[in-house]
Amino acid sequence: MKNLNRIRWRCRRGMLELDIILQGFVDKHYMQLNEAEQEQFDALLSLSDNDLWDTIMSKKKVGNRKLQPVLQLIQTS
Repeated sequence: MKNLNRIRWRCRRGMLELDIILQGFVDKHYMQLNEAEQEQFDALLSLSDNDLWDTIMSKKKVGNRKLQPVLQLIQTS
């Protein structure tokens, strides 16, 4: 639970749009992710707001292909 609270805090961004997308994803999907996928989500949260937004909106490709499965789940949720 402590990890979930930390993730929820990291989903609070400077862009309202990101807040809505990321909080919704965490509420619906985060607990069903395996450990590797949770680490991938954590890595996506390390991106700057603009880079993360552009990546989610498919305006920019993510540099690490390992992040693609979680990114696709975010995009479809």
